[in-house]
Amino acid sequence: MKKTLLFTALSSALFLVGCGDNTQGQKQLPAQLVVAEQAQFTPHQQSKSYIGRVEAVEDTNITAQVTGYLKARHFEEGEMVEKGQLLYSIEPSSFEAQLASAKATLAQARATLKKAELDFERGKNLLPKGSISQSEFDNLNAALLGAQAQVEAGKAQTHLAEVNLSYTQIKAPFAGRIAQSKVSTGDLVSPQSGILTTLVSLDPVHTSFSISERERLELGMDKVKGEGSADAVEVQVVLENGQPFEHLGKLDFLGNRIDLNTGTLAMRAIVDNPDYRLLPGQHIRIELREKQPMDVIIIPRRAVQTDLEGNFVMVVAEGNVAERRNVELGRQLEKGVIVRSGINADEQVITQGLQRIRNGVPVRFEQPQSAE
Repeated sequence: MKKTLLFTALSSALFLVGCGDNTQGQKQLPAQLVVAEQAQFTPHQQSKSYIGRVEAVEDTNITAQVTGYLKARHFEEGEMVEKGQLLYSIEPSSFEAQLASAKATLAQARATLKKAELDFERGKNLLPKGSISQSEFDNLNAALLGAQAQVEAGKAQTHLAEVNLSYTQIKAPFAGRIAQSKVSTGDLVSPQSGILTTLVSLDPVHTSFSISERERLELGMDKVKGEGSADAVEVQVVLENGQPFEHLGKLDFLGNRIDLNTGTLAMRAIVDNPDYRLLPGQHIRIELREKQPMDVIIIPRRAVQTDLEGNFVMVVAEGNVAERRNVELGRQLEKGVIVRSGINADEQVITQGLQRIRNGVPVRFEQPQSAE
């Protein structure tokens, strides 16, 4: 009996000693090897993206102003043309004849006026002497006025003939790219024959899009010009391949009312397009961003983990202990992801070795790897 009691006491003592060793081992966990990087401030321009479309600043239909046979076409379809460049010529012979006739009529009217002026001057000298009656003098005055009117009518007809003759040469009203011709040499064209071709300007171009009323107020664009206006933002055009367009745009139009169907406000920006990469009708993405950058906190994207509570990171707390921090993330940048709340810029976040740690575990550091 005594031997049994002694054996039981020794077994219990050994069991308690073993438990004590395990508890002490848990309290003295070895520091886990991790890589940590410090959160840092970086300048960033807040921005918002919208879907837009390119529009030509100038877009016109080329039509004939007079009736005649098309003599020649002076452009290659689809080429760039300069302002004032000759596009079409209409057979001018009939219009040249009309101008010559108008000039002849004007010359005859001027000759008649000259004779009427001489007769009036003679009558004015003879009237006080009684050599002519008042009635005859009045007739001379009326003839003079009539001759003057005929000269003015002749000038108007001559000017009209000159204008009609000028319309036989159809020129580009502005520089741009011309479309294909819808008429051929020898066709009879007239103001009723419709569009001959179209011409659009390509430098600069307009980019049109819409924003909500709330976003307009957030960006502070209540006016086109002045303090707190659209001048506070700049326009970055992003092409369909995801590449940013090399020239920044500037807002030049704000709609004067909110669309009741969509709840949006029409906006437009003007963008330089010297290489003609943007074409009217092209779909683009437009980024409105603040001109003045703000300092934001960024961390490497690989430091962020996600669970049921949301996004979180492990930071190195006082005493080199891992500590969990729930964070609110912003936009992904080239250098990392923006952290809106949860950590400070002077704290270190763990980027490697996350699978070996949990909240409260001591850590030790190694140099970060160049690539992960």
